[in-house]
Amino acid sequence: MIKYMTVLLLAAGFLGAQDFEYIGTKKCKACHSSAKKGAQYKLWLETGHAKAFDVLFTDEAIKIAQERKLTVTPDKAPECVECHVVGFGAGGYEILGESFWNPDPEDKKAVKAVKRMENLKNVGCEVCHGAGSAYRKKKVMDGIYSGTMNAADHGLTTVSEKTCLRCHNDRSPSFKSFDYAERSAKIAHPYPEDMQKK
Repeated sequence: MIKYMTVLLLAAGFLGAQDFEYIGTKKCKACHSSAKKGAQYKLWLETGHAKAFDVLFTDEAIKIAQERKLTVTPDKAPECVECHVVGFGAGGYEILGESFWNPDPEDKKAVKAVKRMENLKNVGCEVCHGAGSAYRKKKVMDGIYSGTMNAADHGLTTVSEKTCLRCHNDRSPSFKSFDYAERSAKIAHPYPEDMQKK
């Protein structure tokens, strides 16, 4: 019985080690800013995704929340927030109270937690590409890029129409239609041709 429980605990520990954490878009910026590599971060900044959280404070969003008889503002409503942040309900952005957002400046851990949460606002890289905690290491990025490591083993996901349809669907009160080819072309941020795998 003890051996069996030990094996279960070891297996659970191994599975836990395979979890990936959301690190936030500004951490992605470190490797995805230079023009030589495609300036993906700069391209993202020019999209609506980079301003998705701010949309929750607009008059239109507030009106929709009132029409839907929400008891909180859009930035506090899970049904609104889920498509305007990174990793909501999956270890990413959380709806938290004022005490969280205004920590004692001497409490370094709390200040760091606020910084992380701020970095998870908006529709950042990890919404489409998966949590970046394991991918962010240069050795891993190089391994994935060269084909010696599997991207999925390090938390990266394959972007497809299904990825976009998690939010761009008729559950959204502002949804009209969604053309994957057209919309993905508008937010394209590939590596330069000379960097792409042949």
